Amino acid sequence: MSCFCIVCTREANRGILQTLGKYAGITRPGLACIGWPFTTVTGVVSMRVQMVDVSVETKTKDNVFVHVVVSVQYKVIESEIEQAFYRLTDPKQQIRSYVFDSVRSIVPGMELDRVFESKEEVAHGVKQQLSSQMLEFGYEIVQTLVIDVAPDTRVKVSMNEISANRRMKEAAQFKADAEKITLVKAAEADAERKHLNGTGVAKQRRAIVGGLRDSVKDFQAGVNGTTAADVLSLVMVSQYFDTLSAIGSQPGTRLIYTEESNGVRDGILSAQSAAR
Repeated sequence: MSCFCIVCTREANRGILQTLGKYAGITRPGLACIGWPFTTVTGVVSMRVQMVDVSVETKTKDNVFVHVVVSVQYKVIESEIEQAFYRLTDPKQQIRSYVFDSVRSIVPGMELDRVFESKEEVAHGVKQQLSSQMLEFGYEIVQTLVIDVAPDTRVKVSMNEISANRRMKEAAQFKADAEKITLVKAAEADAERKHLNGTGVAKQRRAIVGGLRDSVKDFQAGVNGTTAADVLSLVMVSQYFDTLSAIGSQPGTRLIYTEESNGVRDGILSAQSAAR
């Protein structure tokens, strides 16, 4: 004798019905009426996307041991609920086993740097292998992500040192280039300064010569019997006294004449004789 029994199934779940120990279908979210005790709800299957993280230790092509952490998102295919419920006792453990096998068949063919650069490639390869294997058990692999690649601590230290040395080398190169530019610009500025200074001195000397020429002509025109040599001697005397005045304005300056022949002194004496 049987009676009808009301069962309630929560949202995102499916109840597994059995009639006399044989699979008889599922119950959907809400209330359902079953013929108890011949038909019973023997289990519940979640239709939510579930996740499992798998840490795999493996070796790369360049003989570096790394820990690769793969995150797998999966869910039950509703049309395959019977397979998912009855064929696998522990789907997470089964997924871990397949991930171990996939990672250890992909990563050893890559060098360490490429593993870091090709995390998406590793994740895609794991997903392809895992999807085909889990499909026959009624599970769909939604996504696989390589969330961490962690080499040995000593390898990390070595990689950091290599990176630091590379950056120091680049910094030294940039500093040398900057110093070179500074020196080149300073040399160009000094050359330009000297060029302009020389141009100025040349113009100054031309002006002085022109002024002396005009002064000699005017002096000869105003004083009869005066030669150009007499005029230049007088100009030398004037410049001599201007020089003495400039030297005397500097503290601690001394000017010493010796008994030996001195061009300036002889010129002054000549100028004085001519003046008399």
